[in-house]
Amino acid sequence: MRRRTRRPLQLAAATVLLVTGAGACNATAKVDTDSTGDSGAAFTLVTPDAVGQNEFLKLAVTGLKKAAQQEESTQKVYESTDTASQQQNVQAAVEAAPKVVVLVGFEFADLVAQQAKAHPKQQFLMIDACTTKTFKNVTCAVFREHEGVYLAGAEAGLLSANGKVGAVDVLDTPQFRRYSDPFAAGAKKVAPKTSASTRFVGGQSPFDDSARAKEQANTLLAGGTDQIMAAAAAGNYGVFEAAKAKGAYAYGVDVNQCPSSPGTVVDNVVKRTDIAVEKGIAQILDGSTGKTVSYGLKEGGITLTGLESGVDSSQCVIAKHKDVLTKVEALRDEIVSGKLTVADPAAS
Repeated sequence: MRRRTRRPLQLAAATVLLVTGAGACNATAKVDTDSTGDSGAAFTLVTPDAVGQNEFLKLAVTGLKKAAQQEESTQKVYESTDTASQQQNVQAAVEAAPKVVVLVGFEFADLVAQQAKAHPKQQFLMIDACTTKTFKNVTCAVFREHEGVYLAGAEAGLLSANGKVGAVDVLDTPQFRRYSDPFAAGAKKVAPKTSASTRFVGGQSPFDDSARAKEQANTLLAGGTDQIMAAAAAGNYGVFEAAKAKGAYAYGVDVNQCPSSPGTVVDNVVKRTDIAVEKGIAQILDGSTGKTVSYGLKEGGITLTGLESGVDSSQCVIAKHKDVLTKVEALRDEIVSGKLTVADPAAS
């Protein structure tokens, strides 16, 4: 998943939440270069942080590789570590003039806008964010996180021992309420008498304040909440610690966070950045550019760890509750078919 230690208070499009620091690397380091072609890489990926063990970014790299394989072409990854290296890497990628420059994260919104205007023939694909202004050469892939959160809420409603669920969210904004409001709605769908509460981290560093996130989780736990949606970015680990200490349960985001707290994390709302990258590149090559495509349950861009094939080895609590997964799968199918629509708190 994407573990971040920084995040501005405004987002250009859909993004979320989790991010841990990975190891440092050179400002314009490039890794995993496929040299099967006879010229420069056809597709390049620029990451906002070092890939390391960051599963969110590793999925994006996987998507890039698949796209290159399908086109029998080449790919290159530029890893960044800070604002300066992000700028240098974007510049280096553009100067190499590949078919598509792929960038993951809101950090690149302003840079891409500048480069798209200066290089109108260069195609850009932004993942999990978008530029404020529309450009014909900027294609964006965003996610309908609220659909997955709704399913996680349904799991919470079915598993709660006392009918009290809650969420620890970074900020009280429509964008971030995608991780709390649908959680409550999903729980009430399967257990109408469920009560739900949300606490917000806030403060000076809402995206990397594990102590404040833990404090908010403890407030929920003191009120009897036994299932908590952790949507506190890097603060998720504070939520997990609080839940574990009280014998309660939590839900992660972006990637499988169950290994970080086995026996406590029930499931995770996963963003398939690999699918967004692979499909986004294909979309551009087909000539459909300058558009924003939303990926949800139907497109396979959003899922739960519990709904994936590796659930039995995921270390997630949900693996022990096949009966719950059966009911959640039915809800997923209703959403995919259009029979059930999940309200999006961020919708205008």
